[in-house]
Amino acid sequence: MDPISQGAVGAAFAQSTANNSNIIKIGIIGFLAGLAPDLDVLIRSQNDPILFLEYHRQFSHSLFFIPLGSLIVAILTFPLFKKSMSLKTIYTASFLGYATHGLLDACTSYGTLLFWPFSNERVTWNNISIIDPLFTIPALILIGIAIKTRKKIFSFFAIGWITLYLSLGFVQYERASLAAIELAESRGHVAERMTLKPSFGNLILWKSIYQHEEDFYVDAIRIVHSTTWCLGENTKVFNYEYHLPNLNKDSQQGRDIEKFRWFSQDYLGYDKEKNLVTDIRYSMIPNQIASMWGLVIDDLRDINEHAIWWTSRGLKQSQLDLFKEMLSGKKCRNLK
Repeated sequence: MDPISQGAVGAAFAQSTANNSNIIKIGIIGFLAGLAPDLDVLIRSQNDPILFLEYHRQFSHSLFFIPLGSLIVAILTFPLFKKSMSLKTIYTASFLGYATHGLLDACTSYGTLLFWPFSNERVTWNNISIIDPLFTIPALILIGIAIKTRKKIFSFFAIGWITLYLSLGFVQYERASLAAIELAESRGHVAERMTLKPSFGNLILWKSIYQHEEDFYVDAIRIVHSTTWCLGENTKVFNYEYHLPNLNKDSQQGRDIEKFRWFSQDYLGYDKEKNLVTDIRYSMIPNQIASMWGLVIDDLRDINEHAIWWTSRGLKQSQLDLFKEMLSGKKCRNLK
């Protein structure tokens, strides 16, 4: 999730332990603790451009790291608040704020190593977008009211809103899943693998990706009182022999692709124009394939050279207009 959402959720849960005299300070500690796990983004290397894929949302986001991570936050913030609160009180607020981070990240589709070091599985519950103002703004407002009135009942209201919205995301996910299966069957396909994720900032328009034989099919599904489909595109599943027959799989670029495969949960495609191994899960428009990031591969590079990390997150006005039309239902229709 975005930093503001992480901090807001951390603050709300920490404030649930506050009293009238320290609700502001406890909220600040919870907010900082809610942000702290994302300091792992600082683990980067100029020599290895995709090292961050391995460490972001890894040990600092693990459920087993929470006691230590929250202790570090408590020790660092204790000098600021030691005149008015004990280390135990600060640690409790840090623990609650820190504990929310990995769980909230797991609600997105990016993948979070909740059970590291015992498992390298990237947990993805796919019930909320990485940025969703409708989730974050009400929580911030309720936290602000709690601070202004010094009544933590509003912090519990914020927690209630957070829980309700995430629960709605699970309901919408199940509805989108049923719709995606129906769409695949209407084409005579068997969905061998499938993933769904909400599009940017909402729980109405979902990106559906499923694999049938050697192809990925990408569509958008709009879920309100009824279900409509915004039919999309398809592309071949990434295959070394078909897409990169001259690449040495034991080269550093080959190893980079395998690391990227793990990161993307094996939803790899290939863009021939850019020589780009792509993550099919992410695109600016939910029924399109054009990826937001990937690896540029050059089979003429030295065997020890890394692939080049590539990103494209710009949104053209025409794309924004198309997204709005899909969100409103103008570009979607019923299956016939």
